[in-house]
Amino acid sequence: MQPKKKMSTDLAVDFAGIKLKNPVLTASGTFGYGEEYADIVDLNGLGGVIVKGISLKPINGNPPPRIWETPAGMLNAIGLENPGVDVFLRDKLPFLRSYDTAVIVNIFGYSLEEYVGVAERLDGVPGVSGLEVNISCPNVKAGGIVFGTNLMAAFELLSAVRKATKLPVIAKLSPNVTDITEFATAARDAGCDGLSLINTLLGMAIDVRSRRPRLANCTGGLSGPAIRPVAVRMVWQAAKAVNLPIIGMGGIMTAEDALEFILAGASAVAVGTANFVNPRATVDVAEGIGAFLEQQGIGSVRELVGQVRTA
Repeated sequence: MQPKKKMSTDLAVDFAGIKLKNPVLTASGTFGYGEEYADIVDLNGLGGVIVKGISLKPINGNPPPRIWETPAGMLNAIGLENPGVDVFLRDKLPFLRSYDTAVIVNIFGYSLEEYVGVAERLDGVPGVSGLEVNISCPNVKAGGIVFGTNLMAAFELLSAVRKATKLPVIAKLSPNVTDITEFATAARDAGCDGLSLINTLLGMAIDVRSRRPRLANCTGGLSGPAIRPVAVRMVWQAAKAVNLPIIGMGGIMTAEDALEFILAGASAVAVGTANFVNPRATVDVAEGIGAFLEQQGIGSVRELVGQVRTA
């Protein structure tokens, strides 16, 4: 009897013109700049690396304590610590260029001009495949209003970044809003090529004995499996509202978790908090998706995008 021939499955994804070998990326802020994990994870086996957020100038971040573990997740208030775009280009990007893996740079700022400055600095740089724009930052020139929770501010910011670069622009949306579809629509209308969602939910933890917050910043971003149902719901809503490719994220620990996002409408996924628990989580998720496709007799992961059955 002839052994059963192993099925060939196709994990490749074209995300807004960015070629991904598989749909699994690293979520910004959880994988450093790639080099930190390179002894454990073969970066060539990833769909892409979304690097830790980069600003125009260096930022020291918040004072400690900056991380607190919560049931099924964690709170973080790192404060977007980073060395600035010039140091990133000089010291971090050359290492990533040595791999055959897409590099998406997460960018942020505290004014529209800062966002534009970073985008311009990265435009046309070899080895940069696209920009993920973190709009969950306060606009210091507008009284601290958060770009990502004000519809007009989000639209103006994303429009300005779009004009500043020829790179694919991916808007990373905040979940701390009433209607995610409004912000997905604003991102589309601003000319964005794709969406990332969700960013962390705003949370807080208190030490009842000292009566002080667990984080020096008082509040922080909640991530991990606890937020996954919220994230899947928002991806599903955004996918129905706009015809843009989506990177789904929020509590992905396993291939099955990732497949939930894909069925909800995500073309790719990003693994974040899981990297702290299992440094090889990204590879495990990618391999698990491939195994699922083979078991189900599905030729391409693209066949599953948005295929949730709601009726």
